Amino acid sequence: MEDEKPEDFKRELGLLDGTMLVVGSMIGSGIFIVSSDMVRQVGSAGWLIAIWVLTALLTIVAAVSYGELSAMFPKAGGQYVYIKEAYGKLIGFLYGWSFFAVIQTGTIAAVGVAFSKFAAYIYAPLSDENILFEMGYFKLNAAQIVSIITIILLTYINSRGVKNSKILQTVLTVIKISSLLGLIIFGFIIGAKAEIWNANWTHAWDSKALDVSNGSWLPISGTALLSGFVAAFVGSQFSSVAWEGVTFIAEEIKNPKRNVGLSLFLGTLIVGFIYTMANVMYIAVLPLQDIATAKSDRVAVVASQVIFGGMGTLIIAVMIMISTFACNNGLIMAGARVYYTMAKDGVFFKKAANLNSASVPEWALWAQCIWASTLCLTGKYGALLDFVVIIVLIFYILTIYGIFILRKKRPNAERPYKAFGYPFLPMFFIVISSIISITLLITKTSTCGWGVFIMLIGIPVYYLTKPKSSAE
Repeated sequence: MEDEKPEDFKRELGLLDGTMLVVGSMIGSGIFIVSSDMVRQVGSAGWLIAIWVLTALLTIVAAVSYGELSAMFPKAGGQYVYIKEAYGKLIGFLYGWSFFAVIQTGTIAAVGVAFSKFAAYIYAPLSDENILFEMGYFKLNAAQIVSIITIILLTYINSRGVKNSKILQTVLTVIKISSLLGLIIFGFIIGAKAEIWNANWTHAWDSKALDVSNGSWLPISGTALLSGFVAAFVGSQFSSVAWEGVTFIAEEIKNPKRNVGLSLFLGTLIVGFIYTMANVMYIAVLPLQDIATAKSDRVAVVASQVIFGGMGTLIIAVMIMISTFACNNGLIMAGARVYYTMAKDGVFFKKAANLNSASVPEWALWAQCIWASTLCLTGKYGALLDFVVIIVLIFYILTIYGIFILRKKRPNAERPYKAFGYPFLPMFFIVISSIISITLLITKTSTCGWGVFIMLIGIPVYYLTKPKSSAE
């Protein structure tokens, strides 16, 4: 009876696979680009490194806090399940709605476009300046086509079973980690110059902002420093999201009560270390002015040209292509499991709840593919990234506060692992992230406000679709 359509996922992923999924999903294109804008916002080596260290600490605290929830609910859907268990179906749906509308698909689209932008370094006709079709306001360029092809290819690989995608993920992520570490080490050995390092650290805590119109620096303090700090934090935070993807595939991980939490800790620790060291390397190789004014914010390209000469651009282009390809593989694999679990709960298209003969939610994978590809075509992915950060932060805060709620609601539930440093470290994350979220809403209302608006549209959508779910 169940020959053709399996009812259950296959447990084929070990601790290494889980850790590589965390690392591979986190490291996309951000670390190669965002430091440029961060330096423009805060203008000092000290503040730049402080923001990356704070981001790493907050990410690790959040990840180990999720460990308690992942051990309690080792099910497909991860964060969606935790939110639903803590707050009920409506808030769970709002997360799933935001996840499908913006968070996962918007990120997949943006990472796909980053892949094609750097592919154009190797083969110029793949550039977004190569317009293939034009009608009114709509322009179709080569970079959009390349990004859509990569999303379709990775969706196909994932639809054929988790084994293929896990091998691809692990191999590409090991290459990605090795090449990033290589860039950092060569940067220190070949590219670092004592005079640049000393100049960057001489006034390490003198915060200033770059006036882009004339290239001059303006001292900032008080409220201006806080808003600059938060604007810079968006870059490091966006580079550090998607670690929770391993919780979505908990039903495919061996010994999930142990390995999901451990994957979260090891993965975020590895990435936090690599990100911080990459930025220390940038400061050793480039004057702050060069970091802030890097063409198209491609700070890694500028650093690589100093380290490797003319080959630098090509080296970084290949690294980013590998990095973004592995990142999207992890995002595509993990995302479909959330829609699968939502469909099981009756709050997403019914077909998304089916597994194919390879024990993966193929219909959910292709639905995700179609919407992510559509977002590639809109050309609005830049704004989507701003939306993503505010919504991701809100749901991180809600999920971690859910630990406090569930400790009260279910005091006797089995907790194979308890949140490290509870209640102080989880509360530290909630307070800092809340301050950042509120400041973002005040200072970036036009983009972050839209993000919250898209999330809230989910409320009427939930009540319009509710009769179908309650009928089950």
